[in-house]
Amino acid sequence: MPAKIYTDKDADLGVLKNKTLAVIGYGSQGHAHALNLKESGCKVIIGLYAGSKSRSVAEEHGFKVYDTAEAVTKADVIMIALPDMVQADVYESDIAPNLAKGKTLLFSHGLAIHFDLITVPKGVDVIMVAPKGPGHIVRRLYVEGKGMPALIAVAPGSSRDAKKTALAWAKGIGSTRAGVLQTTFKEETETDLFGEQAVLCGGASALVQAGFETLVEAGYQPEMAYFECLHELKLICDLMYESGIAGMRFSISETAKYGDITRGPRIVNKQTKAEMKKILKEIQTGKFTKEWVKEHKGGLKNYSALLKAGEKHQIEKTGAYLRGMMPWMSKKNIKGAQASYA
Repeated sequence: MPAKIYTDKDADLGVLKNKTLAVIGYGSQGHAHALNLKESGCKVIIGLYAGSKSRSVAEEHGFKVYDTAEAVTKADVIMIALPDMVQADVYESDIAPNLAKGKTLLFSHGLAIHFDLITVPKGVDVIMVAPKGPGHIVRRLYVEGKGMPALIAVAPGSSRDAKKTALAWAKGIGSTRAGVLQTTFKEETETDLFGEQAVLCGGASALVQAGFETLVEAGYQPEMAYFECLHELKLICDLMYESGIAGMRFSISETAKYGDITRGPRIVNKQTKAEMKKILKEIQTGKFTKEWVKEHKGGLKNYSALLKAGEKHQIEKTGAYLRGMMPWMSKKNIKGAQASYA
């Protein structure tokens, strides 16, 4: 039986009436949730640390901004919209001392709860509302009168009203316009990490770089390698996004289709899938999270070195040059956009 999809008719924004909603952090997800909820008629405040650069941004957007501890004290529903590795420290110092029975903690990703980085006392509801896309798209779709599909979850021990709160929040950010699926903190966390590592980010970027390197090492121009292994990937992904894999295959040439079905399994083969299973096991057992926590506490040395190495890859220089010759392509300073919500 297909999973139930919750829509506008299943959610009641009245659940949030006369309640104060605090968004702790004003980054990608935080600013989108806050703005969408405010425009849905909810009372929203922002909680930030004293020196946050985002204070002025949030104030310009019409919010009252408080230090995190005070925001938690004033709020009935508190969204922790902070990076995963920051959440536990902020929770211990500013959030936990100000929690009271009857309040609700809300997350947009389940890692901190599922892997016990944060332990919440009895009497506090713990829920998740996780849009399936980045914050700037959550915001843009809402403004357009649309919505980003989302997941909701309710942690064991929460009250009977917790699910209603999650659905109301999902409606407030526009997600029930598109559809909301109920999951668990465990399922969301493990599938999300696996998708990022094995397919969407890790798998895709490694595949693109390996293809680029193979062509360049064989003597082909890097510009040609870039077009074939990175630039055109968006076209294929868009077709899959719109019509599935079968729909994508319907839209490409017979030659491309034959190469797809006969050569693709030689690239992503039994050995690749076996490695994927190892990655999934590392996620399920908490090995990845422990490794990531240790790396973060150790100053992100390996993390930073790997990122810098990636930025120096020939595909980045080639891509920057070619994108500069494409006037039809909107140029985005992603790092600058992120910094504005730091």
